[in-house]
This record gives sequence, structure tokens and C-alpha cells, in this order.
Amino acid sequence: MSENFLNIDKLINVLKYDQLNPLLFNTGLFLILFVIFITIYQMLRRWRTLKFLFVIAFSLYFYYKSSAEYCFILLGVCISDYLLGLLMGRCSHRWLKRLVLLVNLTLNLGMLVYFKYLNLLIDTIANFSGQHFDALNIILPAGISFFTFRSISYMVDIYRGHIQPCRDFLAYTFYLTFFPPLLAGPVVRAKDMLPQVAENPVASRVMVSEGLFLIMCGLIKKVIVADFISANFVDRIYDNPALYTGFEVMMAVYGFVIQLYCDFSGYSDMAIGLALLMGYQFLDNFNAPFKSQSPTEFWRRWHISLSTWLRDYLYIPLGGSRHGSTRRGANLMTTMVLGGLWHGASWMFLIWGGIQGGLLVGHKALKSVLPAVRPENRNKAWRRALNIFITFNLIALSFIFFRAESLDKVGVMWQTVTTNFHPEVAPQFLEGYLAIVLIMVGALLVHFAPSSWTTKAKSLYHAAPLLIQALILALVILVVIQTRQSDVMPFIYFKY
Repeated sequence: MSENFLNIDKLINVLKYDQLNPLLFNTGLFLILFVIFITIYQMLRRWRTLKFLFVIAFSLYFYYKSSAEYCFILLGVCISDYLLGLLMGRCSHRWLKRLVLLVNLTLNLGMLVYFKYLNLLIDTIANFSGQHFDALNIILPAGISFFTFRSISYMVDIYRGHIQPCRDFLAYTFYLTFFPPLLAGPVVRAKDMLPQVAENPVASRVMVSEGLFLIMCGLIKKVIVADFISANFVDRIYDNPALYTGFEVMMAVYGFVIQLYCDFSGYSDMAIGLALLMGYQFLDNFNAPFKSQSPTEFWRRWHISLSTWLRDYLYIPLGGSRHGSTRRGANLMTTMVLGGLWHGASWMFLIWGGIQGGLLVGHKALKSVLPAVRPENRNKAWRRALNIFITFNLIALSFIFFRAESLDKVGVMWQTVTTNFHPEVAPQFLEGYLAIVLIMVGALLVHFAPSSWTTKAKSLYHAAPLLIQALILALVILVVIQTRQSDVMPFIYFKY
């Protein structure tokens, strides 16, 4: 009897909130819970209201596992959005609609300022005034940047007349709390998902196959590539760059960009795949960004849901490119600096955002003087290769500010690369980090492979019998289990 109680206590502890163990897609607990979830979900597919309530409850539990009682903040945003949306729909005057929108912006941006930026603001003021400041103990709710952006886009789209207010509270709560993209995107907009919610879709055979394929791709990217090179190489260099040669530091710079891409796009793949298993379709969030021939193209391929959100709800309202090159440059800089700040309350993110803005402005200026930069002159193979090489290195170097903890470390890394490069260590590096090199090179080769290869692989998987699909899925899960690190590593974008 006592042993049974101990097992029950252990189960309760596993299911309770644990700050160090959120419910991640790449954990065994999530796999078990999702199998139970999708089984019940399929059983409830004919009863729309029950299905909505069940998914909302699971989504709130999923968020509770990451942020404890802050799940009530998410529920509060659902209620405020629903009521404010209905109120805006009833407003007949433009100024009243603006007032309702202002209330929504104040609530959402106010939450972001309090949870993400209050300590930075007070610390900055204290530094300027020469005062000492002890940081406030404010816990950042997971994924707050993602669901507040979804909330804002919903209200702005109502204001612009692009969508009508959602009159079904359960449908809107279903949309905003929907767990696959909840913590790290994609930033799914109401106008794209609410019509699907209203249709109460059922996953087709093709959707299930594609969903499983994306989940496998996401697991491979996250566990086999991102986590492995992070734990066994990148983190070591970034923690103590002065202990290594410039060659090793540059390899870590490249390694982090590959890690970040595989970590973040891996989450997006799994989120989109899980949604497909439930019958919902999201747009791609990444499109082979390292194939980009310019910084402008890179930001059209990287984190597409955020890039388009910043374009539609910040850059264009600021004036976009409608008022000349100087104003366009200022709008680009403002958008990218604020986009950098969105990632976290740190001057490093502000600097990183400023660099991205500078790259965009510089590229647009260079198009008028450098023929190789112009789109019509990028068809020659050597020019494509040169443009890709330059763009990749510019992006990789800029992401040092994204990863490094301070400007001091950036300075150390830069000094090491410029004064202590020592390319002769390459053979020893290759011998000592052979697995890392093979994974990084393999990841890049797959990334640069023609997109038709991925399409073909998907088609082959779709055409395979269910038994073969299940065996492939089991094999991938087995490989992931064998190669994962001893400690489960959270997704990088969870803290944003």
C-alpha cells in the first residue's frame, strides 16, 4: 500500500509545475501525454464544444507546466481580447475604435514592459543617476511575447476591418491558448486560424503523414544537431572565448548560428506538425534562410511569422518605404531595433537589432552601386555563391551579439579572431571535434540541398504504408533517445 502511495506521489510531482522541467516537445513526458491527448481528441471530434473545452484545458495545463499560476494571465488576455473585440465591433466612430485599440495595446505592452523590461529600465535609470539597484524578483512568463503579439494583431486587424470580431468565446480562447505554437511560435494570426477553428476540421491522411514527417524533422534538428553541438562545443567557447584560438572561436560563431536555426526551426516544425495532427494548418516559419543572397532576403526567410508581423504592424504603419530612402532607412532601423528589444531586456539585443537594421539599410543602399547585389544580376553561379557566402558571414558575425552575455565577451572574441587566429590548429580541431564538424557540415549540406529533395522525401513518406511510417517514426525516436544530452535542454526561444 505504501509503495502505491509513493508511486502516486511521484506521479503527482511529475505532473506538477517544476521550473527546471517544463513540458517540452522533446521529452518522454510530452510524448506520453500527447498520445493520451490525441486519442481523447479524436474521440471528441464530433462534439465541438467538448473538444474545445478539452483542448483549452490541455493547453492551459501545458502552459502551467512552464509558467505555473501565470496561466491565469493567459486566460485573462483571452477574456480581455474577446470583450474588447466585441466592443470595437460595436463602435461606430473611428476615434472610439482607436480608444479600444489603445486599451488593448496598453494592456499587452504594459505586461511586456513589466515582466520583460522593468528591471532594465530601472537599472538604466539607476546607472545614469549613480544609484544602486537590486533587480526585482520578476519571473518572466514563458512565451509572453508570442501570445501578446497574437493578441495585438487580432485587435489591429479588427480595427483595420480585415476581420470581424470573434463572437464565440471558446473559439477565441482555443485560438490564443492553442498549445503547439504557444511558447515559441510561429506567431499565428487570428485571421489565419479562426476560420479553421470555425470549420472544426478533421486531420486527413495526408495531414497526419506530413505532421509526423515535420515532427521527426524537428526532433532531429533539435536533439541531434542543436543540443549536441551546443552542449559539446558552442557553450564551451562562448563561456570562455579567451581560452581558445580565433579559428576555434569562428567555428563556434558558425556553430551557434546553425544551433539557433536548428533549435528554433525545429520547434516550429514540431509545432506545425502537431497542429496538422489535429487538423490545423500553419504557414512555414523558415524557408532555408542560409540560402539568402542578402540581409533583406534573409529576413524574408528567417522567423517569417515575426518578420511579417513587424512589417505589417510596425514598419508599414511607420511609413514603410513610402517617403523616400532616408525615411525608409529610419523606419527599418526603428523596426529592427524594436525587434531586437522584443527578444529580451538587454542592451545586447538592442545592439543586435541595430546591426540587423544597419545591414538592411546598407543592402538597399548598395543595390544602386554594386551590380552583383541587384536581383537581376544574381543568376550567375559564382555571384550567387559570393552573395550567399558574404550574407552568411555577416549574419553569423552579427549573431555574436545575440549569444554573447556582454560586450566584454564580444570584445574578447573579436580580439581573439583578429589577433590570435592560428588556422594551423584546424587538423587538431578536426580530430578533437570530428563529430561536431560532421554534424555541422551535414546540417549545412541538408540545408543547401534543393527543396525538391525535401518534397520528394515527404512524398515517399506519405506514400509509405502506415506500418512503415510507424517504424520510421519509432527509429527516429530511438536515435533521438540515444543521442540526446543527459539533461533535457529547453528551446532557446522559450525565454522570449
